[in-house]
Amino acid sequence: MKKRVYTLYRVSTIGQVEKDDIPMQKEACHEFAERQGWEIVKEFSEKGVSGFKKSAKDRDQLQLLQQAAAAGEFDVLLVFMFDRLGRRDDETPFIVEWFTKQGVEVWSVNEGQQRFDSHVDKLMNYIRYWQASGESIKTSIRTRTRIEQLTEEGHYTGGIVAFGYKRVQKGRLNKKNQAVCDLEINEEEAAVVRLIFQKYVYEGYGAKRICNYLVEHNIMGRNGKNIPNITIGRMIRNKGYTGYLINGNVEKECPELRIIEPEVFEKAQELRDARRREKGEDADSYSPHALLCGKVFCAHCGNRLNITSSGRTRLRADGTVVKEKRYRYSCNFNVRHPGQCDGQSGYGVTTLDAVVESIVCMKFEEILECSKSNLLEEMRRKDLDAAKKEATRWKEEVQTKVDEQDALKKEMIRVIQGTSGLDREMIQQMVNENKEALLTAQTNLADSEKKLKEIEEQNQKAERNCSDLFTWASTYKGASFERRQAILKQFIKEVRVGRDYNIEIVLNVPLDEFEEFKRHAASAGRGKNQKNKSQNPQKVGRCASNAGIVVLDKTAGETISIVPKNAAHAILRC
Repeated sequence: MKKRVYTLYRVSTIGQVEKDDIPMQKEACHEFAERQGWEIVKEFSEKGVSGFKKSAKDRDQLQLLQQAAAAGEFDVLLVFMFDRLGRRDDETPFIVEWFTKQGVEVWSVNEGQQRFDSHVDKLMNYIRYWQASGESIKTSIRTRTRIEQLTEEGHYTGGIVAFGYKRVQKGRLNKKNQAVCDLEINEEEAAVVRLIFQKYVYEGYGAKRICNYLVEHNIMGRNGKNIPNITIGRMIRNKGYTGYLINGNVEKECPELRIIEPEVFEKAQELRDARRREKGEDADSYSPHALLCGKVFCAHCGNRLNITSSGRTRLRADGTVVKEKRYRYSCNFNVRHPGQCDGQSGYGVTTLDAVVESIVCMKFEEILECSKSNLLEEMRRKDLDAAKKEATRWKEEVQTKVDEQDALKKEMIRVIQGTSGLDREMIQQMVNENKEALLTAQTNLADSEKKLKEIEEQNQKAERNCSDLFTWASTYKGASFERRQAILKQFIKEVRVGRDYNIEIVLNVPLDEFEEFKRHAASAGRGKNQKNKSQNPQKVGRCASNAGIVVLDKTAGETISIVPKNAAHAILRC
């Protein structure tokens, strides 16, 4: 009776399938079985399955083979080479041994039968797969290294193409003289990417809201379906949009692939970090009816205030009925725990928004009175000149000590030749002192350069903050509700409101540089105009409120009094 044979063919990549690697294995196995007088009953194929990266429990065909072996359905397991069963030194040897314990002979066309008659057989079985595992590791390292090298050279190395780009052939060939693709901006998709960042950074949209916006405007993804909010979140985090090819830890700047400016991307990351939900934060951070949603806290119990609404019907003099809806910032803790919060149960959205908006507008007016270019120049000079001088001084000191070292070496040669007036002990002492001084100078130079870099980074961040302030100040009054809401979310960290509208506004941006510049750079005439403006609330424009405001500006150290008909007290601080 002929032995029943099951065969297993495997290739690691789809490319090997296309090159007829499996038919080659199949033909060799059939010829071998015919010579042995066996009958091939069933064949199993694994296409594009790595025997090193993929565990046996995740390989469906191998699992079917094990089930058939346990049921006694075949007598011989035949493969082209033993590494077709796997390349994992901690797993494959034991799988081979398992088959033999089930009464199945394991054969390879090239390597013969694997037996387990002695300890030597077991050792040889393990060594075979240990060697195969090592070869896989080496191949993986070589492949990864080459891919990283190509990335460093600015070449696309394959993989999923991010939304906003497309593959194009630009005439580049690989080592096999085959045409390979590079990346290029897909302008149609890039416009959608820019729109997503515009909504996220400048209009305060979150990923879910952007997703809904795109669906409402029939803007679909590459597959003709909507772009999910998870995908939008990944796009917001994708540094590649700033013009980088990224592969693992390797990054290569490619300006021709830039869709989003680095400043916009960095701002998006800052907003993303700031929006991470803290304990007790409201899930709904957006409301089309309240500018300060998610930013208002009860000054008495410290809990975040939620947006609530109530309706009423009003009869006009002409007999028409009008339905009105009023919105409030409500303290749920006050309602649910009577007596534990001595604040009000709620505060009118219209009143509170108007008070805060008036204060913000006055601050923006002060910012616009300053010269942006002069302020930026003042900020650049701050501590930077001293740090540059310090770094230059130590750089010159290092060069001086290096020159002294060269001179001492020449003098040492003359001492050895007997033509110098110095003895060896003296010259050796001078050399040792020079080494210590050079080491000290190099250490101080490294420290000063590090400090200079830190100051430059701080100045760059301060410049970005300053630029944001001027942008917000110049665009706020003419902006839409959504845009003003987004500006306030970035400008204000939180608003604490207490009984009788006692308000404390905590800003989210440092105004130290602005206030310092304003104190010593503002002219007397400008100060006079500023005083007159503070006494005329009507000039605030659209942000003006009927509520009275008494503002203690802790940052500027001055008090602004505006008292129309209501009483309110606000404290502004950073």
